[in-house]
Amino acid sequence: MASGSSIITSISSNLANTYSYLAALYPEDGVTYENITKARNDNSNYLTLNQSFASYLQNNFAMLDKDGDGVIGADEMSKLTNTIASAGVSRNELTQLAASGAYSGEMISKIMDHFDEIDSNHDGRVTSAEISAFSYDCSKQEKLDEENYRKATGTSVFYGDDDSSVDVSSYSILSYKYKNFNS
Repeated sequence: MASGSSIITSISSNLANTYSYLAALYPEDGVTYENITKARNDNSNYLTLNQSFASYLQNNFAMLDKDGDGVIGADEMSKLTNTIASAGVSRNELTQLAASGAYSGEMISKIMDHFDEIDSNHDGRVTSAEISAFSYDCSKQEKLDEENYRKATGTSVFYGDDDSSVDVSSYSILSYKYKNFNS
């Protein structure tokens, strides 16, 4: 899940980039619901418009258009991306982005499976720092589990045991870097 910690930055950045692209396409109208729809249906935008994030903007248009003027303004978008960058994303936002295919299903699934554990301050949002801390704690626990396994089985940390060439779950520090080499 180490790569999961960068997902928050990526979401904020991709939303800002998608918004900027749409704003540049329609400078006279701004980013309206109709303009997002038009851009998503225009095949000439296929390679340049991030469909996943355009879909997110379209599906959440009413929530994003805070002043109700029918246009997502630069200030409204800036507030959204700043909130995501500083306060993280909610379970609902992650679910929508996962459904749109913007991120690997495995990465989103891991975060969603452990959302409540990752959300250490219980504010309903996960931040990059919380994801990193959770990932670190998981790695630390894995190392503790490995050490406890070695202690319980009498495996030497340095040399391994007599059957280390047969039992792949028992390895030494010397063989650790080669453990996956022959797999």
